Amino acid sequence: MHIEILGAESLGVRGLSCVVEIENRKVVIDPGLALGYRRHGLLPHPAQVAIGERVRRSILAALEDATDVVISHFHGDHVPLPNANPYQLKAQDVVPLCRTTQFWASGPKGLSHNMACRRESLCQMLGRDLPNAEGQEDGALAFSPPVPHGERGSRLGTVMMTRIEGEASAFVHASDIQLLNGKAVSLILDWRPDVVLAGGPPLYLSWLSTRRRKVAWDNAQRLARHVDTLILDHHLLRCKEGLSWLSRLSSETGHRVICAADFIGRPRRLLEARRAQLYKEMPVPEGWHAAYARGDADTRCYQDYVMDTADADPDARNSPGG
Repeated sequence: MHIEILGAESLGVRGLSCVVEIENRKVVIDPGLALGYRRHGLLPHPAQVAIGERVRRSILAALEDATDVVISHFHGDHVPLPNANPYQLKAQDVVPLCRTTQFWASGPKGLSHNMACRRESLCQMLGRDLPNAEGQEDGALAFSPPVPHGERGSRLGTVMMTRIEGEASAFVHASDIQLLNGKAVSLILDWRPDVVLAGGPPLYLSWLSTRRRKVAWDNAQRLARHVDTLILDHHLLRCKEGLSWLSRLSSETGHRVICAADFIGRPRRLLEARRAQLYKEMPVPEGWHAAYARGDADTRCYQDYVMDTADADPDARNSPGG
């Protein structure tokens, strides 16, 4: 089994996209991305936009010969969009690559109006239905029943988790669970995976109370103690506090707890968390975003800056590897 993470917050974008190759199948999970349209009152810095362009290219390249595409839920950072903003992935670019690809999607029940529209639009563009894969199995692939996007009863709805069985190991993709629901974590453990890629708690949001933080911490400890490699990313790394959280979890459990960048051996670049700092270090010309949206500006002069910038690892225990 070969696992490559394509996009996540530690890699500079919002999302949790990955590709898993086993025998004669190539599975792309959550082919979408976003940059956080506004953070600290600021649009994405061009340095982050440059990273987003690379991630888009990687996702499109992976889709060219994918046998299967999995959509865990229909938020804009996890699915290609017909009405994408300049920093997301356009469904129009994805559809021609997926004419014969098998899709596995979360079901239509309980979707918000926006998510239902995205699901229907994608069906129309593909010219076929997206069958509900929740609770289904197909050879090496298994899909969970719907689990909460965060807490039970969350207004953000539900997500579908994926298990992929290889010859010698099992991988679980648990997008946006935020470690806030014990039953979702128990289901992962029942699947007995070796590697888990999951969305951690949104420490940057004020509604995440002390009680919720403890729930997330306790569930993270349960996972860390029972899997060989626990990769936590996404909401967790929209602030630098998430790096310390990972380091402490690894230290206290004595197990391998890392972020997406560590897993694939790339520098950690928490560009959304550092957006205000980026604007101070490298001011953005007035009107740049409007010009970029029109195709009259590009990110070339920001490429070197991104390549030379990384977030320090607070704990040498979290060494790169994959």
